[in-house]
Amino acid sequence: MSIQTEPFYLNIGPQHPSTHGVFRMRLTLDGEVVTDVEPIVGYLHRGIEKLAESRTYTQIIPLTDRLDYLASMTNNVAYCLAVEKLAGIKVPERAEYIRIIISELMRINSHMMAVGFFLNDCGALLTPVLYMWREREKTLDLFDMICGQRLLYNYMRVGGVSQDLPDDFIPAAKKFVAEMPRYIGEYNQLIKQNEIFLARSKGVGILPKETAVNIGASGPVLRASGVKWDVRKMDPYSLYDRFDFEVPTGETGDCYDRYWVRMQEMTQSLRIIEQALAQMPDKGPVCADVPQFFRAPAGETYGYIEAPKGNLGFYIVSDGSIAPYRLHIFPPTLINITAFKDMMIGWKIADLIVIFGSMDVVLGEIDR
Repeated sequence: MSIQTEPFYLNIGPQHPSTHGVFRMRLTLDGEVVTDVEPIVGYLHRGIEKLAESRTYTQIIPLTDRLDYLASMTNNVAYCLAVEKLAGIKVPERAEYIRIIISELMRINSHMMAVGFFLNDCGALLTPVLYMWREREKTLDLFDMICGQRLLYNYMRVGGVSQDLPDDFIPAAKKFVAEMPRYIGEYNQLIKQNEIFLARSKGVGILPKETAVNIGASGPVLRASGVKWDVRKMDPYSLYDRFDFEVPTGETGDCYDRYWVRMQEMTQSLRIIEQALAQMPDKGPVCADVPQFFRAPAGETYGYIEAPKGNLGFYIVSDGSIAPYRLHIFPPTLINITAFKDMMIGWKIADLIVIFGSMDVVLGEIDR
């Protein structure tokens, strides 16, 4: 005999832990079983898109650092790409290689934190995070070499990068590329066959392929559902068509597959970095001759890239002045979290935390 119960409403949040910003979920529960989910954002809104209207094109670059700040320089690249497309600016070849090397290092950097915090949400308190933080510090050392910063870099420029690589960067990057596969193997040995992790992630929070496509998901969330879509392959920008790399995909779209895809993508990023270091010209300009207060021609454009979390795009409308008339950001995480309802209904509250952790959410790019 079934027992009729009244639905119970529960707010998780608004809170900050592991979300890099304030997030709230309004749950409808039947006991501990989730019957409805309403994700609520907007607690951190900073008005970056409106601020951009009163700043020059160059002055906007530091604002983009504050979006997904675990992958700051990929935000810079996406914005600069859109401006260069609007203004018809040609980026020097050496600068393009530098951008790719930095972008893939940022992808590794971001994925290590995504996996580490996800495992923390699964109950593996601190140990995996600290293992991955160890190697993340090495990527931060590389970023420190090029611009003196370790979180918010402001290194990219419209037309290239702010300055050339120092002499000790390439040897240090080659050393990192050579050593990192061993550490990825160490992570997998620590995690992949862990019974508790498998029980909490396998078959949990499944996002079917059709649903992922219909909501417009992208990045590892989409590829974990078995969709082989990566902007670097399908619509190559910069010099990505010169590199040999694979696009890892999952099978069922569960929490485990989202972990697995990110781990595989780190290996592919190392392949790209290794090729870029070998192909990059030894000398050459690293930025086009662009005035600090340049005026983009009147018109509109959209530039997008494959950021660590998915398709990151910038839509810019120019009226011919030194600042955009309008700027709008298309953040991948905002689209990805619309899948929460499909992924969480029918699971228990403890599973909900694991599902949420597998999505790699940074509110900085959602509440922009």
